[in-house]
Amino acid sequence: MRDSIALPHTTWLRDPCVLVNGVCRTMRCMRLAPLATLATALLLTACSTAPRERTTMHALRLVPGQDLRAELQRYVDAHGIEAGWVASCAGSLTDFNLRFADQPNGTTGHGHFEIVSLSGTLSTHGSHLHLAIADEQGRTIGGHLLEHCVVYTTAEIVLGESHAHTFTREKDGTTPWEELQIRAR
Repeated sequence: MRDSIALPHTTWLRDPCVLVNGVCRTMRCMRLAPLATLATALLLTACSTAPRERTTMHALRLVPGQDLRAELQRYVDAHGIEAGWVASCAGSLTDFNLRFADQPNGTTGHGHFEIVSLSGTLSTHGSHLHLAIADEQGRTIGGHLLEHCVVYTTAEIVLGESHAHTFTREKDGTTPWEELQIRAR
């Protein structure tokens, strides 16, 4: 029994599956190799949500001249999003304003930049966003997204929202800054 792995909720009947040498002893699972079954079980567990938890996806497009940070916060405030996150963003900027790690002020630039990544949490109680951009040579920089990042052609954004949580930003003694606090609604 040294090679057995108990995996919760991986059989078709949602009861524990026990693998011995890669074979399911209950004979009700997909009979995958142990690592593949473990990965599948972890993925299913991570992707499952309680029936009472509801999420909403929001899609928006910013047009040339709009401020990326200001428009995101305006959208969050207008839609009352208390626990949101950036799922995806594709677009470009003509101007950027980023605060690099451990720097007191933002750094600005002008040109044409592809948005390589936008990530972070969003809330009517405060948002925390990071942006990575690449110039025309592919050189990439990133940091805290500040206002005055101006859209060049488009910013196609998908946001997720949890209706089971509230995100706030408060000093909690772990750092000198206001950090994410997560509360159940």
